[in-house]
Amino acid sequence: MTRGRLAIHGHFYQPERRDPFTGQVPDDLAAAPFANWNARVTAECYRPNAERGNLDRISFDIGPTLTIWLAADDPILLARMVEADHGENAVAQGFHHAILPLASARDRATEIRWGLRDFAFRFGRPASVMWLPETAADLPTLRELASQGVRATILAPWQASTPGLETRRPHRVELGGGRDIIAAFYDGPLSGAVSFAPEVTADADRFAREYVLPALAAPLHRDGSHRREQGVPLVLVATDGELYGHHQRWRDLFLARLTNPDQDRGFDIVSLGAALAAEDPQSLPLARIADRTSWSCHHGVLRWSGECPCASDGRWKGPLRAALERLAAGIDALTDVLSRDLPGRGDVPRERVALDPWAARDAYVDVVIGAAEPGAFARATLAAGAGENAERRLLELMDTQRWRLAMFASDGWYWDDPARPETKHILRCAARAARTLDRLADSHLERRLEEDLTLFVSPSRGIDGHSLYREALADIGRPA
Repeated sequence: MTRGRLAIHGHFYQPERRDPFTGQVPDDLAAAPFANWNARVTAECYRPNAERGNLDRISFDIGPTLTIWLAADDPILLARMVEADHGENAVAQGFHHAILPLASARDRATEIRWGLRDFAFRFGRPASVMWLPETAADLPTLRELASQGVRATILAPWQASTPGLETRRPHRVELGGGRDIIAAFYDGPLSGAVSFAPEVTADADRFAREYVLPALAAPLHRDGSHRREQGVPLVLVATDGELYGHHQRWRDLFLARLTNPDQDRGFDIVSLGAALAAEDPQSLPLARIADRTSWSCHHGVLRWSGECPCASDGRWKGPLRAALERLAAGIDALTDVLSRDLPGRGDVPRERVALDPWAARDAYVDVVIGAAEPGAFARATLAAGAGENAERRLLELMDTQRWRLAMFASDGWYWDDPARPETKHILRCAARAARTLDRLADSHLERRLEEDLTLFVSPSRGIDGHSLYREALADIGRPA
């Protein structure tokens, strides 16, 4: 009998903690004895797992907001994590960890392009698999992935509307227009137990014997029937990567023991990337996607947009998202206006071409990740001889768009109260974007934002969003 296979995926991510006004990650006493949470999680999780060789034997994605921090603060560790890819282990991730089914079509495309570009820059190869933030998915998002060359993604089993889903087999999702994408559905009960039941991962040998082997034992079946499917079972366990050493102490040792190549457990530890690369999509069973679903909320994407039962009081979430969406619309409209006089770089010498600010935004990721200097980017984007004023305006518009995208990071809505640091951070991102454009256009975006923020209240503190906004910005004051 052909041996079953186990693939483990770790989703490694830290939110954008760099202050949009200073460019620095501020100290955080809650992370003591470390200066901030990035440093603490690195010491407890990222470095031990890299040094023990765990990343060499699992599938993983590293959020671009984390790779940027590592590149500056621990480049040796980042290099070791990149080395662990071996051309197949690493998976790309959406750039700002925004919930893509809640984003505009243009923002989805940019977030995916930026994530793919960061991956290629770090790992030296294009990504064939992409982890969607919170695995939040709908058909338009999957179509955008496919249009940008992504071959597969990872989803929770409840994100399929196909009855009797066989999660031990990758599936093909038809997207229309002759396109499709592979969906690897992780084992829900097993992944949940690994994430939330510490006793399950207290002993790697027992875990392999009592949890993995039984999950692989039954023959594959076709979805919705008792007919057997050809192929070798593939059990996928997907969790936050920070589980292994940060969320649960010593679980880096559990992972090292479980994936030790010298142990024969009766099944094979495989790379998800390699397993998916070997699949012919046309031979895979079909699955239908349940639109606007995610892995961490069983109420679709309501956790990041409205009154989700997962939160004790989510009445503030809808008004906050509406306020930031109105700000984004204003920023985008002014970006179109202010870029009209900027000369783009055309194919014909001396032919005047108007700048496409949205193509420029897609390319600006190279500045954000450190692959290009701002001045070089501006000169490459604008027509020759555009001049310093045009270059300065372009860079200010792109910087505005950078922080306007960052203000939709999922962390700002995940928790029960907007008084938390995560929500205050996205408010600072919004302030940076609004203030830059107000100065350029003599507009009043920040004033309108402040008005909209009065429409919700912190459940724990009883103060409105405008008061929270002023608290978040207390150290920088009003714009000059």
